[in-house]
Amino acid sequence: MSTESALPLAGMSALVTGGSGSIGAACAAKLLQDGCSVTLLARRRDALERTRDRLMPVARGGAQIRLVEGDALKRSDVQAAVAATIEINGTVNICVATVGGGSFKPLLMQDEDSVMDELAYNIKSAFLAIRHCIAPMAANGGGSIVLISSEAARMPADWVSIYSTAKAGVDGLVRASASELSRYKIRVNGVRPGLTRAETTQFAFHSEESIQNAAAKYPLARLGEPEDIAAGVRYLAGPESSWVTAQCISVDGGGELRSPANRIDLLKQLHGEETIAQVLAGQDPTVAKN
Repeated sequence: MSTESALPLAGMSALVTGGSGSIGAACAAKLLQDGCSVTLLARRRDALERTRDRLMPVARGGAQIRLVEGDALKRSDVQAAVAATIEINGTVNICVATVGGGSFKPLLMQDEDSVMDELAYNIKSAFLAIRHCIAPMAANGGGSIVLISSEAARMPADWVSIYSTAKAGVDGLVRASASELSRYKIRVNGVRPGLTRAETTQFAFHSEESIQNAAAKYPLARLGEPEDIAAGVRYLAGPESSWVTAQCISVDGGGELRSPANRIDLLKQLHGEETIAQVLAGQDPTVAKN
C-alpha cells in the first residue's frame, strides 16, 4: 500500500473559512497531514500567504493549499472559495467554518446595530459556508461540515450575552441543518472550545499570571491551544465519525463543570471604571448626563 493511499483523507478537498486565524490554520494543518487539500478563505492576503508558508511542510500525499482573499460574510467571496475548492478534485468533501467571535460588553452598552453585527459575524458566516457547500457535496454523495461554537453557547456568562446568544444560534444551526441535509448524506457537527489561545483571547495569555488565573476555572488546569480544537474538528470532519451528525462536542478542559468567570477587572480595563460603575448601578452609560 502506498503512503498516499494510506492517508485517511487522500484525494479529498476542504474549505476552511477564517483560514489564517489560529484555530483555522490548526484545523487546516490536521487535514493536510492526512492528505486533504485545503482552500483557505480569509480577508488579508499577507496573512494567508504566511499561513500557507507555515502549513506547506505538513502537507502529505500531494495535498494542495489554495488561497482565497475574501470575507466569510460576503456571498460572492464564499462562492469564490467554494469554486476554488471544487477545482482541486471536483467537489467539496469537508467544510470547516471557523469565523466568529464577540465583544466583551455589557448589554447596557450594546445597541441594535452592534447586536446584529455580532449575530451576523457568527451565524451568517456559518450559514454562508453551509449554504454554498450543499450542492457540490450533494452531487458527490455527501460531505462533512464542522462549525466552531463556544462553551458560551451552553454557559452564558455576564458581559458576553450577545456572543452567548450568537453561539447558541450556531448550535441551533448545527442541529437544524444536520436534520435537513441528512437526505444528501451531509453531516453537520460543531465544536465548542473553551478559552483557547487565539488572536482575540490575548487578554488571558499576555502573562504567566493571567494564564494561571484563567486556567484555574478549568478542571484540567490549563487553557486551550488551537491544536486541541483542531483535533476535535478533524475527528468530526473525517470518516472516523461517519455515524455522527447534529452534535456539538465540547473541547474545553472540563470547563462546563464550573461556573463562568466574572471578569469585572477586564471589563473596567476595556471600558473604564466610571462607565462600568454606571453599568453596575443599572444606569445607561450611553446617555449623556447633564
